[in-house]
Amino acid sequence: MTPFTILSLIVIYFGILFLISYFVSRKDSGNEAFFKANKNSKWYLVAFGMIGTALSGVTFISVPGEVGAPNGEQFKYFQFVLGNAIGFIVIAKVLLPLYYRMNLTSIYGYIEQRLGLYSYKTAATIFLISRTIGSAFRLYLVVIVLQRYVFDFYNIPFAFTVLISLALIFAYTYRGGLKTIIITDTLQTFFLVTSVFMTLFFICRSLNLNAFEAFETVKNSNYSKVFFFEDFVSSKFHFIKQILGGIFVTIAMVGLDQDLMQKNLSCATIGEAQKNMFTFTGIFVLINIFFLSVGALLYVYAAKNGVEIPTDLNTGKPRTDLLFPEIAFNHLALIPSVIFLLGLTAATFATTDSALTALTTSFCVDFLGMDKAENLNKPNVVRDRHLVHVAFSFLMFLVIIFFNSINDSSVVGMIFRVASYTYGPLLGLYCFGLFAQSKTVKDKLVPIICLLSPALTYLISEHSKTLFFGYVFDNELIIVNGLITFLGLWLISKKAASETRF
Repeated sequence: MTPFTILSLIVIYFGILFLISYFVSRKDSGNEAFFKANKNSKWYLVAFGMIGTALSGVTFISVPGEVGAPNGEQFKYFQFVLGNAIGFIVIAKVLLPLYYRMNLTSIYGYIEQRLGLYSYKTAATIFLISRTIGSAFRLYLVVIVLQRYVFDFYNIPFAFTVLISLALIFAYTYRGGLKTIIITDTLQTFFLVTSVFMTLFFICRSLNLNAFEAFETVKNSNYSKVFFFEDFVSSKFHFIKQILGGIFVTIAMVGLDQDLMQKNLSCATIGEAQKNMFTFTGIFVLINIFFLSVGALLYVYAAKNGVEIPTDLNTGKPRTDLLFPEIAFNHLALIPSVIFLLGLTAATFATTDSALTALTTSFCVDFLGMDKAENLNKPNVVRDRHLVHVAFSFLMFLVIIFFNSINDSSVVGMIFRVASYTYGPLLGLYCFGLFAQSKTVKDKLVPIICLLSPALTYLISEHSKTLFFGYVFDNELIIVNGLITFLGLWLISKKAASETRF
């Protein structure tokens, strides 16, 4: 597929999103529509659309690529997905009822009522930093793919590619916000899911395999090991580590994250929100099975047709996350290439548009108080929201340019890991709020605790082999992070005037 064809498809794709945005927001572009979608979203649209938000472009290309990684990951990721599913159920049964009882616009309003103003601002700041870095990193990795296979052909600078991408996202989200995204994410998830199934179909056809033969090929390949029970101490792949990491990463990075929770809170009732979450969980698990299967078949295809893993242009090292686009763009026919492009684009922009809306919502509600009764009818309140939206778009642009300037994938990976550390303090804050009902905290000291916790967690992780007899942490490290925060809050706690129940 030529760069011109790819570019033409992207233009058509965004044209469709602009049309949806126009018709959805033309009659109502106020803050209630932007923040809450007027509390009348259909649960089944939210459930389906959340798939596109949860499965970013990084997942779309990295999960299949890691199946054949030299360190032997195979289907290891599915253990983590099972932990995710348990985490989603906890969110549906514990956190969603809490948010609905309190009728929250920003979920961090709970921290304000439970622990105080400084704790509240700390929680909101943690989200703003984490989501900005995480979303910028996801967009950055996918823009690299588009740059390599499209925009380098036209000698378009990387910075301009990023700027145009963010400008397009801003253009179709700044008026309708969440109300628009509920619809556009449904469409983008349709493209994403269709892309996965159609890619499987075309790869199987290229390998002359029917569905049963493809299943047997994957099962009998060197890429299909799911459960790892060997070497609990030093292996990151161990089942217990992956399950625990999946549970608590999900609770922290979904249940305590304004982005995905904002969609749930747009449903009319708690019953519909829970129905949405349970449906989403089933689809999420199923679609990840197919992503992993795509990965195994990609490596089978590469071995049969002599396709080598592409190398990073900066380091010269093989990059497994480029195998999927390499085969799709350069070795399959036009139609599967188009389908892959639609899936990648949908996964990328469904994540980024949702993140920009959530960042704008959090700042407008948590720091500007736009949901307060006294501010609802102030002049220029919608204009101010637009300015915040522009500011976060530009901030994300700067962060992506910074990532690109580093030109070292290991350093960038560490930055992304550090960003995930910041959700640990959120986990600790909410656990203290929920499970230490008879206590409150010395509010002004909370920011210090939330700064120290990730730093101590990092030190523990770096020296875990020495401290814990060779033990190596993986995603379960977030439990340590949350526990340190909880203990720190306990140390600065005091007896509450009256036991609080939320």
